[in-house]
Amino acid sequence: MDRKDFIKNCGFACMGSAAITALLQSCATTKIMSGKITGDDLIVPLSDFETKAGNEKHYKKYVVVQNDILQYPICVYRINENEYTALWMQCTHQGAELQVFGDKLQCPAHGSEFTNIGAVQSGPADKKLRTFPVTIEANQLKISLKAL
Repeated sequence: MDRKDFIKNCGFACMGSAAITALLQSCATTKIMSGKITGDDLIVPLSDFETKAGNEKHYKKYVVVQNDILQYPICVYRINENEYTALWMQCTHQGAELQVFGDKLQCPAHGSEFTNIGAVQSGPADKKLRTFPVTIEANQLKISLKAL
């Protein structure tokens, strides 16, 4: 391969990788929402779980809800149309903020993993995550923060 072909091929490879990176970043949807606190409840509209592709309605598996009053975010999983779980995103091992990866939460500090219902999947954590009662009223989730 001569120098000209080498430079041309490298240029195409760089442009291709930049295009793929941009495409993948555009496909990522932000799942972090700002929740409104009313009384003892954190309010999350059910519409925060909806996405549309053309005429089809799809649902996100989870949303992460933050509020300035809360020390840690709350991850809300949509189990099915009428069942949701709300998990405090603080690791029970040493208190680091958890990260969400699909149906599990993971601690970046020591690698503990938790399921979408808060159970320990792998340690060093040995206690399940704190959960909050969730009710559905008027197309909104009410996450009770009374015990917070």
